Amino acid sequence: MLKFAAVALVSYLLGSIPAGYLVGRIAGIDIRKVGSGNIGATNVTRTLGRRYGYFVFVVDFAKGAVAVCISILLGQHVEPKPRSTEIYGIVGAVFCVLGHVFPIWLKLKGGKGVATSAGALFGLMPSAALIGGAVWVFTFEVTRYVSVASVTTAVILPVAVLGLTYARHTNGMEMFYFSLCLAAVVVFRHRSNLSRLVHGTEQRFKRK
Repeated sequence: MLKFAAVALVSYLLGSIPAGYLVGRIAGIDIRKVGSGNIGATNVTRTLGRRYGYFVFVVDFAKGAVAVCISILLGQHVEPKPRSTEIYGIVGAVFCVLGHVFPIWLKLKGGKGVATSAGALFGLMPSAALIGGAVWVFTFEVTRYVSVASVTTAVILPVAVLGLTYARHTNGMEMFYFSLCLAAVVVFRHRSNLSRLVHGTEQRFKRK
């Protein structure tokens, strides 16, 4: 139990690094007080431009991937069994996303967890992450709404994970349950976006 607690704490602290907030401060603004008020890559891109926004996305994505890698390495050192190491990775992924969404440094008001979830999923199941990435890009290109692309991907992801699990003829359902948790967090964090979509006030990226 102490080993899992150590993985959870380290992953949470890694996930809680507020890249968007720090980039905003470097640029001379408090990103929480402009645009949507979110510290994620989308608001940073709209407010400060793609150079800053893409950097924040990469950092947030890397947090998830690194947290999973560290957790799996620790799992291999402690319990060198494939099933056990995957569970360590899942615990690291969950707490890294929670750290991003609820960072202790910003009074538990963080990002929406999309980039960090993507990074964590890539570390655990790259094939599912690639499917999710393709769904996100396609949905965004069709709708030009980041929120719609993110929520759609979150909803489809558990189905993709379940399909890949059966295709590999494995009995482990941990990844499926993990993907359900990710989907729930992402959809919950986008509830304000969904409300704006219903009222027709959600901001849309325009084509050049």
